[in-house]
Amino acid sequence: MPDILSDKQRQFLQLLRMPVPGDPPPELAQAKTTATAADAAANRSVPAPSASEFVPTPLVETSVPRPPPVEEQPPVAGSVAPGTALPSSGTAPIPVSGTPPPVPADQASVTAVEAHRTARIATLDWRDLSNMVSTCQACPLGQTRKHAVFGAGNPHGSWLFVGEAPGAEEDRRGEAFVGRAGQLLDNMLQAMGLSRDKDAYIANILKCRPPNNRDPLGPEVHACTPYLQRQIALLQPRVIVALGRFAAQGLLQVNTPLSQLRGTTQHFQGIPLIVTYHPAYLLRNPIDKRKVWEDLKRALGVFAELQK
Repeated sequence: MPDILSDKQRQFLQLLRMPVPGDPPPELAQAKTTATAADAAANRSVPAPSASEFVPTPLVETSVPRPPPVEEQPPVAGSVAPGTALPSSGTAPIPVSGTPPPVPADQASVTAVEAHRTARIATLDWRDLSNMVSTCQACPLGQTRKHAVFGAGNPHGSWLFVGEAPGAEEDRRGEAFVGRAGQLLDNMLQAMGLSRDKDAYIANILKCRPPNNRDPLGPEVHACTPYLQRQIALLQPRVIVALGRFAAQGLLQVNTPLSQLRGTTQHFQGIPLIVTYHPAYLLRNPIDKRKVWEDLKRALGVFAELQK
């Protein structure tokens, strides 16, 4: 519809805030103006999309975190390098070097000390050997003994009787075979026509008493053996009589039962050796005295053959 009012009339009515024929209501005009301004502001704040925004974004597994990268370690000696093919079950085994593994430093040091000690003992004379035994601390028995017992008898005798270890009385007095077992041994010697003061020397595998008269332990025998070996080398007996299992096995370096060692003539470094029961065993089992007498007669027969 054509305007019926002039521009001046319109301005006059607008100043009075009166409706102008042909114009929309003031509320509608204001809302339209506000919407137009908001659209313009939105168009200014939102940038136009770039081409990269239309590229699909890769899926990322967010439920399980990825572990940090593993740092590459240097290869371990003897390990298989990555990518190396392992032999199948039908492949011939890899040959093993015949060179033995190196001995640990501590073990090698102990072995060297023992070898030096054994070599030194092998050079001692009778007096120095006795002095070394009296101060020996090569095994824990050196801490519990009262006296080390070197031996007893005639060092120039033709017979050597070797027992097990000192007992309580021997430990107290520092002499070999002075208790009840020693008295029985003297009776055995007398039956053979011998005496310790004239014909025989008496020693033990161990020079110190084990606590409570228990059996000798392997390390104790190992530590004491060089002393007995040196005694035998200096004594040079014609016949050795081993009294009991520990004496026989220690001298012969075997684990054979005593029952199998009896009744035969053994040898220690070329010296005839006869095995029989220990006198302390006979005190508990007197029924076996007959077996001991058979062993002693064998020893006398061997000695008689050597005298021819």
